Amino acid sequence: MTAKQNMDDRIDRLLGMYGNGLDGAAPTAADWRRMLEREVERPVTLINLFKLRETALYPAGMDFGGSGKDAFDRYATVSVPSMQSTGGEFLFVGPVEGRFMGAQDDWDIAAIGRYPNTKALLSLFDIEAYRDCYIHRVAACEKQQVTICDG
Repeated sequence: MTAKQNMDDRIDRLLGMYGNGLDGAAPTAADWRRMLEREVERPVTLINLFKLRETALYPAGMDFGGSGKDAFDRYATVSVPSMQSTGGEFLFVGPVEGRFMGAQDDWDIAAIGRYPNTKALLSLFDIEAYRDCYIHRVAACEKQQVTICDG
């Protein structure tokens, strides 16, 4: 199997586990490809911005109830230790007060996470407990933005 076929198979598996990302709830195929094409030993930092729903929105038959914050807390309970198990760490997690400069946007939480390398970040998405808790992130977030930074 060629490297391209391996990458395409990995992207298909990730899309199957996390969704196609067209709703903004997960990476798209192009987003996964960009990350998979990164040098595996390069450090990576992600800047996450989250706007939480007033009421968590779960798929039919999977209603855990509560607010977007409640759902996000359920996600964080599993995602933080999962991230740490890959060698990742949070540099900052906290509420967004508002913009200081630039275009106005409305976010509730900012989280800056750093991974020792791309391989460590990608390994997070293979952890079963992380995959299982991702539904809470989707239910919690009205919108989200994740920016990749080198280093």
